[in-house]
Amino acid sequence: MILAIQPEVKALGNYAYSAIQKHFKKTLKWETDVKKDKDPEALHQMRVGMRRLRTAVTRFALAVNLPKPASDKNIGKIARHLGNLRDLDVLKETLKNLEQSHLPHKEQKLMQTALDALGKQREEALADVKSTLKDDRYKSLKQTLKEWLEEPFYQLLAYLPIQQVLPDLLLPEVSSFLLHPGWLIGTQVEKAEIIIARDWETQRLEQELATNGDILHDLRKQAKRLRYQMELFTDLYGESYTACIAEVKSVQEILGAMQDSVVLAEWLADVFKSEIHSQLPTLASLLAQNRYKLWQQWQPLQQQYLEDQTRHGFHLTILHPV
Repeated sequence: MILAIQPEVKALGNYAYSAIQKHFKKTLKWETDVKKDKDPEALHQMRVGMRRLRTAVTRFALAVNLPKPASDKNIGKIARHLGNLRDLDVLKETLKNLEQSHLPHKEQKLMQTALDALGKQREEALADVKSTLKDDRYKSLKQTLKEWLEEPFYQLLAYLPIQQVLPDLLLPEVSSFLLHPGWLIGTQVEKAEIIIARDWETQRLEQELATNGDILHDLRKQAKRLRYQMELFTDLYGESYTACIAEVKSVQEILGAMQDSVVLAEWLADVFKSEIHSQLPTLASLLAQNRYKLWQQWQPLQQQYLEDQTRHGFHLTILHPV
């Protein structure tokens, strides 16, 4: 006779512990390389590790008892210092790529001026990161998490089977994503039907981004939060779940690229103390064209997620773990 072996039923606390341990280790792994500042990838990886650690701490707060230095607020403050430096690295890479494009000689010289200004800002941001990694806030975070991982403390909910509570963990974040007002940017309502504007030209889009770009950027951040949370549980779902994560990632990346372009224009305007259309007209036109192409990539996703079938399917996927 062959006896069926029941797989171990994991509790919510098991997933909380694994997620916190995994992302804490990743954060520590890159710390030395960030201090040496030899490869921008190290900073990127440590920032991602810190962000995902923050997601784990936040989402599992109902199941674990963590010391105050490991709070969402404290991790967020440390992560912001890393983020400021990383944002400058992204700007630097973008500027270098643009410098190699077909810009007039005058604009290429101005791009070099911008790179020089960026270099000075980066020196200050790097010094700030090194100081952050030496201060008491970061040391306390590391020490208290090490101690907690050696002897974790849980709340009662931690002992519930993960499949029992999983939909309740995920659905609030899914709802915040699907109900975000950013989905309605560039639409109008006619007889209770949402119509997406398809006839916009570059200038009309630029006006909309100037007015409502912050709302789209906030949708991007909500997509990132949802994606990070969903990726904590990929082993508990099937292919439809993986497909949902991929779509959320596409939303994050397209809106992120659009926001990066806007931030670059604003940063250049600050460096030259004037709108870039007057100092860098060719570059300004290139950036506007790029945002328009990204908008065209965005609209099919926007249409998809405004349809009842997509939204209903997303909820059904969450409700049925493997």
